[in-house]
Amino acid sequence: MDAKPLLQQYQQRVEQQLKTVLSLSGDAEKIRQAMQYSLFNGGKRVRPVLVYMANQLLGGKLEQADAAACAIECIHSYSLVHDDLPAMDDDELRRGKPTCHIAFDEATAILAGDGLQALAFELLAADTTLPADICLKMISILARDSGYRGMVGGQSIDLCNEGQQISAGQLELMHRYKTGALISASIELGALSSNHASDNDLQALNDYSRAIGLAFQVKDDILDIESNTETLGKPQGSDLLLEKSTYPALLGMAGAKQKLALLNEQAHTSIDYFKDAAEPLHWLADYIVERQY
Repeated sequence: MDAKPLLQQYQQRVEQQLKTVLSLSGDAEKIRQAMQYSLFNGGKRVRPVLVYMANQLLGGKLEQADAAACAIECIHSYSLVHDDLPAMDDDELRRGKPTCHIAFDEATAILAGDGLQALAFELLAADTTLPADICLKMISILARDSGYRGMVGGQSIDLCNEGQQISAGQLELMHRYKTGALISASIELGALSSNHASDNDLQALNDYSRAIGLAFQVKDDILDIESNTETLGKPQGSDLLLEKSTYPALLGMAGAKQKLALLNEQAHTSIDYFKDAAEPLHWLADYIVERQY
C-alpha cells in the first residue's frame, strides 16, 4: 500500500487546523509571530499523522482527533525551539531556516516555546468533540509524556551525558524518553480520540509506538553521519561535534542499522493484530526507517 496521499492529507489537515488556531490576533503580536514561525517551518508532521491514523484505525472521526493532532505538534515544535537555544544544543539552523532564537532573539524564542506548550493543553481542555473524561485522560497523558517522565527527562539525560560513554541500556532509556515518549503519546491520544479503544487495541498500539519511537531516533543518529546539511536542513555532524551518545557511536554503523531493522520488524509484528486495517501504520513504519531527513 502507498499511503503517501493519506500522509499528505493528514499533513494538510493539521496545517489548516494550526493556522486557524493561531489566526486570532492579540496584544503580544511578536510572540504569536515567533510561534507561527516555529510551527510552520516545514516539519514532516509525523506525530499528528500518527494521531489521525490511530483515530481512523479504531473507527473514530477526524474532527475528534484535530485537537490532539494540533496539541502534539505544538509540544513537538516547542521542544525544538528550546533544544536549539544556546544553553541546549546551540543550533542556528532548523529545517533549512534560521532557528527561532536567530530569526527573533533568545528571549522571544524561550517565550514562544512556552506559549506553544501552554497552547497544547488549552486545545485539549477546550475540545468539545469528546467526553470530558476522555479529554482529561488525554491531557494527563500529554503532560506525562512531555514532562520529566518523558521528553524533558530524556533531554536532561542527553545533556548530562554529553562527552561520556553510556551503556546500550542507558542509551535506549534516554531515547525512549526523549523521542519515543511523544510518539507514544501521539498514538495513545489518537486511539483515545476515537472513543472506541479497547485495552487490547491500546496494548498493540503501545508496542508499535515503542518500536517506531526508538527507530525514529536510531535513524536520526544514522542520518547525522551519512546525510548532509542541505538534505537534513540542520547542521550535519552536530551529534559528533557535541560528543553525544548515539547508536552508531555505541554499536558502530552496521550495528545501528541492524538495530533499526529489528525495530522495524517489531513495529510490523505488533500491529498484525489489526490485519488489513493497519496498512497505513505499516507504511508509516517503513517511511520512518527509509526517510532521508
